[in-house]
Amino acid sequence: MSASASPLDRLVDRATALLDRLESMIPAAAEPDWDAAIAFRWRRRQTALGVQSFLQPVGQVATIQLDDLQNIDDQKEAIARNTRQFVEGLPANNVLLTGSRGTGKSSLIKACLNEWAPGGLRLIEVDKDDLVDLPDIIGLVSGRPERFIVFCDDLSFEEGEAGYKALKVALDGSVAAQSDNLLIYATSNRRHLMPEYMAENLEAKYQEDGEIHPGERTEEKISLSERFGLWVSFYPFRQEEYLAIVGHWLASFGCGQREIAAARADALRFALERGSRSGRVAWQFAKDWAGQHGRTARRAKSRAKPRAA
Repeated sequence: MSASASPLDRLVDRATALLDRLESMIPAAAEPDWDAAIAFRWRRRQTALGVQSFLQPVGQVATIQLDDLQNIDDQKEAIARNTRQFVEGLPANNVLLTGSRGTGKSSLIKACLNEWAPGGLRLIEVDKDDLVDLPDIIGLVSGRPERFIVFCDDLSFEEGEAGYKALKVALDGSVAAQSDNLLIYATSNRRHLMPEYMAENLEAKYQEDGEIHPGERTEEKISLSERFGLWVSFYPFRQEEYLAIVGHWLASFGCGQREIAAARADALRFALERGSRSGRVAWQFAKDWAGQHGRTARRAKSRAKPRAA
């Protein structure tokens, strides 16, 4: 420190040094009980010494199965194939699932967890704001015998968010290789994960031969999404596809074909009121209809037990 530094500067320097020492005293993320669950949530907690992060076991995992997901056969095949390769120790890609809301993006990932948990698959759900901790998560699972999917649901970024660059580096931007027992699966309603503005189109450069070169801001946005090796798109359901999904869920509540046919008009009205014919709306209608008609709750299939480490 310079002898000519003001008292305020010296005070700031001492306070900075003290904070650095306090941060070094914060314990690293505690080793979780890996046998307690097949899914975990990454949590951050503010303490007197700073922010502490840890993995919280999820006691009740959604019981959705691959067979429950209707009319997304191509998407299901692509995600299931990639996940199977990963669990078997074969090369596999990080995955970005984009498209219409309520069409089964996050449900497909949960169904894959239930399908391959007996083979060692585990899931870690991370909020967008906590993506800055990705290096800590990778370090925590490195060397474990299980295979981990880091799951980011409904992911999108605004300009300047810290998680954006953290995810970009974790996908394919660090001098360190990505751990071979971890993949990142993200869902989003935005194909490039960030808002796109009309003004950005004006930055495009047009060559004499007609070729178009996107502007720098557009290139920056595309550079994140293209680091996912597998893109899977989801589309709105047609009416008959929506009704087929309704029928599947009503059958899971024990309804017969006659009851399913009788519920058709109500199902269409239910979708019209919500402005959407999605798998989520079909499930919501089935629960509402089954409850009104005294049907018992859908029997949950037994959850896969964690494999012993």
